[in-house]
Amino acid sequence: MSFFDKIFGGKEDSSEKNPIWKYIESDDDLKKTIENSFVHKVAIFKHSTSCFISKTVLRNFEKEIENLDQKPELYFLDLLAHRSISNKIAEDLSVRHESPQLLVIENGKVINSASHQHISAEQIVS
Repeated sequence: MSFFDKIFGGKEDSSEKNPIWKYIESDDDLKKTIENSFVHKVAIFKHSTSCFISKTVLRNFEKEIENLDQKPELYFLDLLAHRSISNKIAEDLSVRHESPQLLVIENGKVINSASHQHISAEQIVS
């Protein structure tokens, strides 16, 4: 691992190793995520795997989540691999696309959203 990889993160993304995530990789996965929001609050983290800022925000968010007593249901969307799903989220849930972005969904509606440095676990638990 190079010096820069140690500081900024290498090609591996920490979300690939972290079991806190359920992955959205299809329209059906998104549909199930929205359906789950009628049972309990869910959150979708939209992440650009090639963006340093997004990687940093993701890492910080994961650390916050690990420190919570009660773990929320978290979904992960790789924007580079699944941009069409991100577009569907923006259209179906009436939110502007941003990256990185956290969307908190309850009863099929976005009840909280944030991007960049404003993303925190507090948005889910409050």
